Amino acid sequence: QVQLVESGGGLVQPGGSLRLSCAASRNSFSINYMGWYRQAPGKQRELVATVTSGGSTNYADSVKGRFTISRDNAKNTVYLEMNSLNPEDTAVYYCKARRWASDYWGQGTQVTVSS
Repeated sequence: QVQLVESGGGLVQPGGSLRLSCAASRNSFSINYMGWYRQAPGKQRELVATVTSGGSTNYADSVKGRFTISRDNAKNTVYLEMNSLNPEDTAVYYCKARRWASDYWGQGTQVTVSS
């Protein structure tokens, strides 16, 4: 099993920034990609961004130019730098890792954007 531990969520004003972190458990390996998803109240969970072990990234259109995903392969950690946040970004953000065709999810971290 891959265990994912997220941190960095919180309350931020519109236009502000947050940086989320997600660390996979030690002894994890062969993680093909890691990513961030989010689920707002009353909404379906949606893809935010992904990054492969090779560094290729993919972003949802709604966050392009504002969010940056990065990965430290040595630490099996993925980051999501979120800038220019707006209330529509309010959601529970979940980290996901894919390993050997299996998906693993973090516990989720709340991001609230409100003035």
